[in-house]
Order: sequence, then structure tokens, then C-alpha cells
Amino acid sequence: MINPIDQSKALANEARLSILLWLSDPDKHFPHRIMDRPSEHGVCVTYFSEKLELAQPTVSKHLDVLRRAGFVKVSKVGRWSYFSRNEEAIADYKQWIQNSL
Repeated sequence: MINPIDQSKALANEARLSILLWLSDPDKHFPHRIMDRPSEHGVCVTYFSEKLELAQPTVSKHLDVLRRAGFVKVSKVGRWSYFSRNEEAIADYKQWIQNSL
């Protein structure tokens, strides 16, 4: 189980909070994807980088923090990584907050 304190630290950044918000409805926040719907496969780093106006390595680090906290899942297609929310982990974290505070 992931430590909820570490999860809290992962959320202590505006870019990471934005990523989680956008992943809650990726089709709305990333409508310009031509190949498929973001809700089906996830969102690649390139789209986050454009939206956040940050370099891809910086965005990759933010995504890795969210992944280690359990808040996002990664699926690989060829050399591309696609990110989506881990709703189960987010629900567990919300429950922890509700029970702990």
C-alpha cells in the first residue's frame, strides 16, 4: 500500500493537480487528438507539456511522481507512454482523508 503522506506530497504541486484534473475528463481537455479519444488510451506527455507550457522532461518527472503515488496508470504503445487516472487509488486516498481528518 502506498503511504497516504507520500500521496499528499505528490498533490502539493499545481502542475500535478492540473494533470489529475485534466485526466478526469481527457476528451474535454485534449480534444485536438486526431488518432483516438484520450479516454480510451490515456494522454501522452507531449499533450501535457503543451498544455502546461513546460519541457517534456519536467512533465515526465511530474507524471512519475503521480505514478509512484498511485494516482496515474501508464500504458505503453510502442515507444509512447499514455497516462490515465487510477480511480481506485484516488478513491482510497479520499477515503483516507475523510477518515483521518
